[in-house]
Amino acid sequence: MRKLIRILAVALCLVMACGSLVSCSGEKDNRTIKLSEVTHSVFYAPLYVAINSGFFKDKGIEVELSTGEGANNVMTAILAGSVDVGFAGPEASIYVYNEGKEDYPQVFAQMTKKDGSFLVGREPLEDFQWSDLAGSYILPGRKGGVPYMAFEYVLKMNGLEPGKDVILDDSIKFDLMAGAFTGGTGDYFTCFEPVASTLEMEGKGYIVASVGEAAGEIPYTAFFASKSYLEKNSGLVQDFVDAIYDAQQWVLSHTPLEIAEALQPSFPDSDLELLEKVVQNYLDIDAWKDTPVLYKEDFERLQDVMEMAGELDERAPYEDVVNNIYAEKAIS
Repeated sequence: MRKLIRILAVALCLVMACGSLVSCSGEKDNRTIKLSEVTHSVFYAPLYVAINSGFFKDKGIEVELSTGEGANNVMTAILAGSVDVGFAGPEASIYVYNEGKEDYPQVFAQMTKKDGSFLVGREPLEDFQWSDLAGSYILPGRKGGVPYMAFEYVLKMNGLEPGKDVILDDSIKFDLMAGAFTGGTGDYFTCFEPVASTLEMEGKGYIVASVGEAAGEIPYTAFFASKSYLEKNSGLVQDFVDAIYDAQQWVLSHTPLEIAEALQPSFPDSDLELLEKVVQNYLDIDAWKDTPVLYKEDFERLQDVMEMAGELDERAPYEDVVNNIYAEKAIS
């Protein structure tokens, strides 16, 4: 009798597991998304708000967040299948599309619409002009990435030719640039928040300009996944984008302090005052999108910037690289 009870109990557990994990067709009902972000920054505030304030949880989604430390690393993880969704500049998807891969990644939701980096110098400059950079040695990030290209775009707009009027050193990895700068390398470097404001509060560097404010609107950071992943997980992706849209709306309708409080679990080493200051910096330059839709004119402007930087030999078709189905449904 006890043996029979044990057998029935095991059978019941298997039935329950089947009901919760596997459909009748054998398809696994997985509500976890492995997400790789290009770097960890307050610049991506709506993402962390979606995580910390329960927008993903409300959709029944668990997000496993990792930091790739560079768009190339994020894209490598996507192509290898070790993560489901990448979060970086759309330029990474353009590069892969142009390589001719059949299962190329598609951008399905945009978050930021301006460069989120700030130019940090060694002295505070109240009346900074971009022309002041003539003759300077600058750490701008990885060549080929949007931060580098946007910065180069601003320099050229202001009559400065990289390699001639200014020296751009792209040999230092993105996550090591702050350490290199505080260690004495370069006259200026570009970085995201909260690094820029932290250095300023410590007296180790001073924000002199916003690259995003000077460059204008471009689709800077977006979510992307392989075509096959989007096709196989359309319902899950829709819920993910719905949560992102809810978080975008929340951020734009709350105060810097309220946003900072929502962000703090993602930045436990940053005090609330610093986070509030950083949020205000990004609000001041209008960095965040109010919807996840990536419009064609913005996509083409990004490719203009890439061409000007000499990083794009062939333009990629908007209709192939960008998939707005989920974003458009979210806002409707």
